[in-house]
This record gives sequence, C-alpha cells and structure tokens, in this order.
Amino acid sequence: MAEHRDPIARAVKALQEPVRIDPGLDARVMAEIERLPTPVANGPLPRSVFAWLRRRRTIRLSPLGGLALAAGIAAVVFVSNRLGGPNPASVPMDAGGAAGATLIQFVLVAPGAASVSVVGDFNDWQVSATPLVREEGDGVWWVTVPLAPGRYRYAFLVDGTTWLGDPNAPAVEDEFGRRNSVVTIGGV
Repeated sequence: MAEHRDPIARAVKALQEPVRIDPGLDARVMAEIERLPTPVANGPLPRSVFAWLRRRRTIRLSPLGGLALAAGIAAVVFVSNRLGGPNPASVPMDAGGAAGATLIQFVLVAPGAASVSVVGDFNDWQVSATPLVREEGDGVWWVTVPLAPGRYRYAFLVDGTTWLGDPNAPAVEDEFGRRNSVVTIGGV
C-alpha cells in the first residue's frame, strides 16, 4: 500500500507496464509510405526547381542597401586580392627564349629613396649588379630579372644603407640575423 502513495513509485510502475498498440498501425503506416513518390537519387532535379530558377524576379534596393552591397563586393574583391591573388611583383612572364629562365619582376614602394637595388643569391649579393628603376612621381621602384628554376633569397638595399625584405614575399632569417625574402621559380 505504501508504494501506491509514493508518486515516483506509481510512475515507475506505470512505465513498466507494456504499451498496447493497434495491430493495424504498422500496415497503415507502410501503406502511406508506399503511396509517396520515390525520390530520384542523383537524378535530374524536378521541373518545379527549374521553373523556380527561371522565374523573373524584381529586386528593389534602397540607396543605402545599394551602397552596402557595393561595399560588400569591394571588400570581397579586396580580401581575395590580398589573400589569394597573385603578387604582381612576382608574376612569372615569358623569358623570351632564355634557357629555362622565367622573368621575375621585383617591386618596392620607397617614395623617399634616392636609389634602390635588389641583392640576392641570383647576383652574388652584389650591390651594383641589379639596380631598380624609379617610376615617375609615385616612388615605385622596379626591375625585371630572368631567373632559372630554383629557390632564391634576396633583399632590397635602399640608398646603399638600408636593408629591406620584400613586404610581398615570404622571409627567412640569414646567418647574419637579417630577414631576407624568398622567391621560388618552378617546382623546386
């Protein structure tokens, strides 16, 4: 009798009793399932999907919405250029028949510089071997160098005294504690 007064004991006893289900329930559920259309696995999409895709729609944007959309597109383009786009300073070009060489363009923005040269493994680190040319008025210095396949360390020397790594290339530290940039040509 004490077990019938305890609500937990009554709930446990009720849950332990078997549940009686209508014996025809399984047959009715299976009959409904058989009446459903069979989905096509990896087949063509239903015509209604194509009709929905082809339907004309009118899109209305407020001026603020249009500005937000343009800013979003500009941000996507900017981020994709910064993260995944090629670096214009190291885009290989046709070397014009040089034996296995690729033309590599080195670029540095140094508006206050009087002279810039690139020194590296490819020119035996000689300061005067590869001077850069200055663009008129904008402080952009550049030079194009034919390089055979390989991995080359290099840096820019500004005004004969300031050693700069290429801000657009990966860098490694040399045996003198300076940061040098790295360019790899071919599948080395």
